[in-house]
Amino acid sequence: MQCPTTSAAVTVCKPPQQPTIPAKSIFLAGSIEMGKAEDWQAKFTSTLSNLNLPYHLTVLNPRRESWDPSWVQDISNPQFRGQVEWELDCQDRADVIAMYLHPDTKAPISLLELGLLAKSGKMVVCCPEGFYRRGNVQIVCKRYGIPLVGCMDELVREVVKRLEESPAA
Repeated sequence: MQCPTTSAAVTVCKPPQQPTIPAKSIFLAGSIEMGKAEDWQAKFTSTLSNLNLPYHLTVLNPRRESWDPSWVQDISNPQFRGQVEWELDCQDRADVIAMYLHPDTKAPISLLELGLLAKSGKMVVCCPEGFYRRGNVQIVCKRYGIPLVGCMDELVREVVKRLEESPAA
């Protein structure tokens, strides 16, 4: 299944679609907790689409359309395992990883991903005041040289800067 294009320069790919990444790419890590976190990924993608970027961008969005909360979260469950492997594969392939930690969420998987990816050199983190583990996030970002911003507009600016600095695919 092919990933749909949202604008002339932006293609969004969600699981279980296997992405083809012809140029630059970004993975959207961060709060998803259904019912607690706004769909920040859609807002972020819309903002990027409206920037008329001079290159094609593939947005790797883990917010699955067909998520089933009854799935057993265990390696033996093929749907759950496929979701997690899709995310890990896409994080490895992405040029930039944008993480947004919504203040009304706990985001334990996002914090796990921050630990896994801190040394990757790909991350940009937005952790607004009010996130319950903001101090930990601040310290990890400082230690590993990860840009840390406080709002979505700053996240967009920092991500675009990082994309412009990344080599063309």
